[in-house]
Amino acid sequence: MELAVLQKDMIAAMKAKDKPRKDAISALVSAVKKAGIDAGCREDIPAEMVDKVILKEMKTAKEQIDTCPDERAQLKAEYQFRYDVIASYAPKLLTADEIRAILQEKFADVLATGNKGAIMKTVMAELKGKADGKVINQVVAELCR
Repeated sequence: MELAVLQKDMIAAMKAKDKPRKDAISALVSAVKKAGIDAGCREDIPAEMVDKVILKEMKTAKEQIDTCPDERAQLKAEYQFRYDVIASYAPKLLTADEIRAILQEKFADVLATGNKGAIMKTVMAELKGKADGKVINQVVAELCR
């Protein structure tokens, strides 16, 4: 995902007077710009960094939804809307079946050791940003049995 796409969509939301959508995209743009400044690439933020920030913000929004009490239905709905907007920009993550296939194909030698820590260290270097860490952990635990 390119930062320019996010900025264009934010401007479109402003023109459409869609404040909740504009706010969600604006927060995403701010987080991406902050990450770019922190990494020292303020002007030319790579797409990989944008995707990483989107996934991080999506995870944060999901945690907000999960921790919000049920009595606060309006707040929970706002969090859900924000999550949905962020999810629409998120890169497609690998499913458990796709992860299992990659592990059995590329990492068969490491899987044979049965050492879950070593397997996770090797696999996470390859799949970071392409799949959810929890799903990877579940698949590795399943294959180590």
